Parts: sequence; structure tokens; C-alpha cells
Amino acid sequence: MSLPELEERDLAELSIFPLPSVTLFPGAALPLHVFEPRYRELVRRALAQRKIMAVARLKPGFEASYEHRPPVFEICGVGAIESHNQRPDGRYDLTLRGLARVRILEELPPRRAFRQVRAARVAEPIVAPALIAAWQRKLGELWQRLAPHLPEPVRDLRVLTRDAEGASAYTDRLAAALVADPDASHELLAEADPGERLRLLTGRVQELVDALSPPGAAKERALN
Repeated sequence: MSLPELEERDLAELSIFPLPSVTLFPGAALPLHVFEPRYRELVRRALAQRKIMAVARLKPGFEASYEHRPPVFEICGVGAIESHNQRPDGRYDLTLRGLARVRILEELPPRRAFRQVRAARVAEPIVAPALIAAWQRKLGELWQRLAPHLPEPVRDLRVLTRDAEGASAYTDRLAAALVADPDASHELLAEADPGERLRLLTGRVQELVDALSPPGAAKERALN
């Protein structure tokens, strides 16, 4: 199934699915179970049009006003519905494929049960190739030590990053596969600079490697 290209008209009236601890990275597949009536309506509308929707992370403290329009973080992931199944009771199981990271500019008036915003693509600065290559080498070295401790599907760095064009896609693929902590995951999504994103991700992998090392090993490496 070919996915639609994200267009400006999609961002002018973008439907959002707010969730407390889920991040959608460009290029990543995100399985979702949709059961609330307002978000079933969102999915029905998306399927009837261009299959575009966004996943926005709710800010802490949302519980008191969840039924209304609690604040969301301004950076979110936009995706297209890649596959879906509607259950007899109207709930949906679907897979959303990330297309881009965007910035929410404003929330639109509540004309529908679900929320819609006006958004814009997040512009990425150009990063020196030498810097990217250096961080990728470091990440590759760390990954060799971490891989044996990872689940089988995410052990092979080359497989995870296959067909990832450029540093931005490279880091997004790895972040989606490796980072489970909601705050760390959103920090990587919100970082526009691919070089800085790669540095943050490398630091995350270093922390995981250090946690697996014998006591005192990380300190010894730092001193050397």
C-alpha cells in the first residue's frame, strides 16, 4: 500500500489523537487501538479522506480535563493509516506509519468531537557530514556491545537503519525501536537538529551499555 505524501492542506486542518505516553516518529510504524467514540469518528473521517492523522502527546496533569481539550506538546508526529481493521462493535485496530514531525501552531475551534489543529513542518538545519559520521561510528561501537542484550528483532543495527536516507531518518528509526521512556522519546522527537538528535541517542545507548557493565567499569572508562 502506497502512503500519501504530506501536503499543506493536510496541515491546515490536522486531526490529532492525543495520548499520554506515545510518540510517532517519521518512518516508524505505530499500532493503535481506538475505542473512544470521538476518536472512532476521527479514524472514520481519515479513512474517508487521505488517511492522515497526528499523534500528539498530552502534557502532564491532563487527567483532570481529559474529556475536554487538555494541553498537548506542540511538536508531534504525523502519519498515514497503513492498515486498519474495524471490529463489530466499532472499535478500530490500525497501524499508523509516520510521515513527518510538525509543530502545532494553533488549535482550531471545536467543530467536531475530536480535536483539530493548524500545523507546520519542523525545519531541520543542515549538519556537517563529518559530525554525523563521527556520531554514527560511536553509536555503532556501542551497539555491538548492547546488541546481545536486545530483543532479536532490534539487534541488527544495519537492518534497523536499512533504506534510512540521511541522519534524520537514521536517528528516527533507532529512536522508535530503542527508546521506550516517554520523556526521552519525546525529547528526541522534539529535537529538530539531526546531529543533536544523534548525539542524544548515542548518549542513551551509552547509558544502557554502562548499566550492563560491571561496577566501576564506566568510571574507569571516563578516567581513561
